Amino acid sequence: MPILRHYPVRLSADATRVVLRPFHLASEPRDKNPPSNARANRIIDAILNLSEEDCADMLQALNVDFEQRHWQTRAVYLERYSRIAAEVSLDAQMSDTRRQLIGAHFCHEYSYAAAALMNPSIVMHPDQSGLPRGSQRFVLSLRAVGEGHISSIVFREGIIDGRNQLSLWPQPPFSLALDATEITADGAVRATRPDSVAVSGMVIFPFTPAQRNGLEDLRLVRFEDEGRATYYGTYTAYSGAGVRSELLTTADFRDFSLSPLDGDAVLAKGMALFPRLLDGDYAMIGRQDNESMFLLRSRDLTRWSGGEKMMTPKYPWEYVQMGNCGAPIELDEGWLLLTHGVGAMRKYAIGAALLDKADPRKVLARSRTPVLSPSAASREGYVPNVVYTCGALRHGDCLLLPYGVADSSVAFALIDITRLLASLV
Repeated sequence: MPILRHYPVRLSADATRVVLRPFHLASEPRDKNPPSNARANRIIDAILNLSEEDCADMLQALNVDFEQRHWQTRAVYLERYSRIAAEVSLDAQMSDTRRQLIGAHFCHEYSYAAAALMNPSIVMHPDQSGLPRGSQRFVLSLRAVGEGHISSIVFREGIIDGRNQLSLWPQPPFSLALDATEITADGAVRATRPDSVAVSGMVIFPFTPAQRNGLEDLRLVRFEDEGRATYYGTYTAYSGAGVRSELLTTADFRDFSLSPLDGDAVLAKGMALFPRLLDGDYAMIGRQDNESMFLLRSRDLTRWSGGEKMMTPKYPWEYVQMGNCGAPIELDEGWLLLTHGVGAMRKYAIGAALLDKADPRKVLARSRTPVLSPSAASREGYVPNVVYTCGALRHGDCLLLPYGVADSSVAFALIDITRLLASLV
């Protein structure tokens, strides 16, 4: 086979994928009106003055309109009522129907992937049971962009078999936004996916002020330590005014923690964690100067400072800047690092580098020309002339590479590792 071949599968922005979200009255228009309970109290008073029969009729009409589009609307409405009641100090005795109706007035339908779907990452699924020999189940993460250019994290599950045939599991009819079970003062979040919701049906939205305008470009890695696997994912939290790197942690894609990272290195975007300890240290590839790649080491997974510059732009396709395209992949020959480069006309392309296994600061070889570039057939979109990925999955002698196209859709390719290494100089 050639170095790279494409699959016919393509994932695109989809306005039909919707979730119920809190509707914050004070944010219409966003950040222009000061917080006030007067408007909320007016709405609540109007509902409290309705007869029980009118409340039941209104709720029934809502259910007819929305229950076929969402899962567990009753639970969402009641949860929203509880939060609003606490905010306005509402302590009135009322029926379950009236509570649901009040909660519904403080919810809205959000199309989380209407604008774009991009920048995927991929890891081995924690459940590999029941598969034919040579097959591998995987979890794919994607950055979904909806109204207001708010980015969230969504997932798809699938299988690549022994003949390198790719299949994605169908999405469930309903999506559910995960709710935080705990948010600490320092911005750490815990959230749990209900057992009744599939991995492909959950959406992780911003929870904290530091994340308010988006969770961007999750780089997943399956990290192994003393025979135990944990999934980590570095991502960029965007507040609307600044960025910082944060860390998602899960063992099973059911229970999640999202935590801010500390240190001067975390104010840059695009950090990628190595899949194991290096001489007792955690290690990251980062981009501290917005144009080159650095190796960072730390004994503390949550604190990252300094770093040593290891790769700078060298070839025309990366003259403007370069960075990693996900966690390094361990081979017998060394650490295989997918890279991205930006050249003339802000054209983003994907290449690779081979790092020394004992000392990843040493670059053994790298791409003189891109492995994958925007083509005439895949250059138009939300942001034209971009191909980009946040990670690939090793499958035997190949890499399964999901990649974003023009910040609008996600395509898939298979890379022959032997031929890729031979192409590096």
